[in-house]
Amino acid sequence: MQTIMQKVNKKEPASGGNSNGSMLGNFLKSNVRQYSMIISLIFIMVLFQVLTDGLLLKPLNITNLILQNSYILVLAIGMVLVIITGHIDLSVGSIAAFVGAISAILMVNHEIPTFVAVVLSLIIGALIGAWQGFWIAYVKVPAFIVTLAGMLLFRGLTMIVLEGKSIAPFPESFQKMSTGFMPDVFGGSGLHVTTLMIGIVLSVLFVLGEISNRKNQIKHSLDVQPQGIFLAKLAATVIILNLFTYSLALYEGIPNILVILALLIVVYRFFTNRMKAGRHVYAIGGNEKAALLSGVKTKKVTFWVFVNMGVLSALSGLLFAARLNAATPKAGNLFELDAIAACFIGGASAYGGIGTVPGAIIGGLVMGIMNNGMSLLGLGIDWQQGIKGLVLLAAVAFDIYNKNKAS
Repeated sequence: MQTIMQKVNKKEPASGGNSNGSMLGNFLKSNVRQYSMIISLIFIMVLFQVLTDGLLLKPLNITNLILQNSYILVLAIGMVLVIITGHIDLSVGSIAAFVGAISAILMVNHEIPTFVAVVLSLIIGALIGAWQGFWIAYVKVPAFIVTLAGMLLFRGLTMIVLEGKSIAPFPESFQKMSTGFMPDVFGGSGLHVTTLMIGIVLSVLFVLGEISNRKNQIKHSLDVQPQGIFLAKLAATVIILNLFTYSLALYEGIPNILVILALLIVVYRFFTNRMKAGRHVYAIGGNEKAALLSGVKTKKVTFWVFVNMGVLSALSGLLFAARLNAATPKAGNLFELDAIAACFIGGASAYGGIGTVPGAIIGGLVMGIMNNGMSLLGLGIDWQQGIKGLVLLAAVAFDIYNKNKAS
């Protein structure tokens, strides 16, 4: 039977045009949310590239885009898990500010080594997440209320510990976490050769991985992408990846923060796609009562989702403080709204149960490119906020439209 199915799969592309059109139509329909966001990202990039006379995709500006949006992307990775479970977290910006303030007190005022201070800051973030997760998971206080209280509480604590003043500067070793770059081990002159080599290696690994996954799907008689789309996706990804690394190589190479982000994306994508605990997160968001009856420890999973959000909020606060080279009372302002918007724009459902880590990253990039592009065009913050609000409303409306259409 397996051999027959493989032959059928191989013969399908050679059949009539109607069959190919049907396969393509079904594929696009089943992936409309994922690919519409990618298309939207490309459209926005091209639009602002034209409007800014090519400034948007200059090597220096691409690096700035990464540095400017890193802390929001870190928050979006944690926020998408919260949203998948059907909750929301309004406190992440205040937690980021509070942890940034604590790290400054540890490193600047008490001269504690950078590594020790970073670990202690992440532990504080975990404890804050545990505090909020306890009220949400076990006491059953709505997440909106708990995290709204947390937003007010930790913003106030930030003002108290900083006494209304900024603390600076941080040690140079800490600053490099957000502003440093990978060294060029090949010693390139004018071009960061190590970055180019990393792009080539990643391209090869991606192609081999995708081909292996496709073979496994065919082997188990699962639906696969039409061959033309599969090859086009491989080619487009490889081209974009190498153009991206080439642009970075023209400036200073790969920023340290990009390495941190890449590791987070790989780990959390593996968690959500391959691990049992990740499937439990989706199960709770889909139907919490059914998940509980199926043996999922819903309270425990929800608790750890908020612990995770606390850790990533702390990491975001550290990255922001390192980039700013100061801990300020106003740090983290509106971070939570940008992170939530990134998740919804990236395909997460307002009803829970739907969302992906890559989607949240794409949504964060959409927001970041819009901010950067509008700033390059000289638009004021008032126009920027209004346009971002309309984009968020359109993304959620699109989600509701798709849900109603499916039902």
